[in-house]
Amino acid sequence: MTGKPHDAHRPPRAKRETSAGGVVYRLEGGEPLFLLIRDSYRNWGFPKGHIEGDEAPDAAALREVIEETGLGEVALDGEIDTIDWFFRFRGRLVHKVCHFYLMRTDAVDTTPQRTEGITACRWARFDEAARLVSYANAREVLLRAHAMVRGVDLENDPAAAPRRPPAP
Repeated sequence: MTGKPHDAHRPPRAKRETSAGGVVYRLEGGEPLFLLIRDSYRNWGFPKGHIEGDEAPDAAALREVIEETGLGEVALDGEIDTIDWFFRFRGRLVHKVCHFYLMRTDAVDTTPQRTEGITACRWARFDEAARLVSYANAREVLLRAHAMVRGVDLENDPAAAPRRPPAP
């Protein structure tokens, strides 16, 4: 018998989804506080969402941060990193790619976007934020964001990086 191998032995193709989000900080007494959001699963992370149409990733990140947190004034400081992960949604394998940007604000008050499942917003110092963030790849994004706020080049001076808190 000739032909291609049977498809049942081939892993399922993942649906690719692209999102963008932000790690927002504000300074209090010269120290950065980072904004975390809690989703409907009680996981802490950063505001993010799908890129719409031909929207640029940085524009999508700003839009999503403003929508999910209620912050009015947010400034883009630069790109942090692009991360990806796989998960299953309604039986389908999804490959999620998310572009994260560093953003700053002077605003304090937030309003979680409950219609999107955001149940809380919280400002936290780096060590507390790193303990609260639910996923390791998001903690790495936070680590890079903190280094950027401090003006540390992690690629060329890893010794200057902030201490990694233990995973929860």
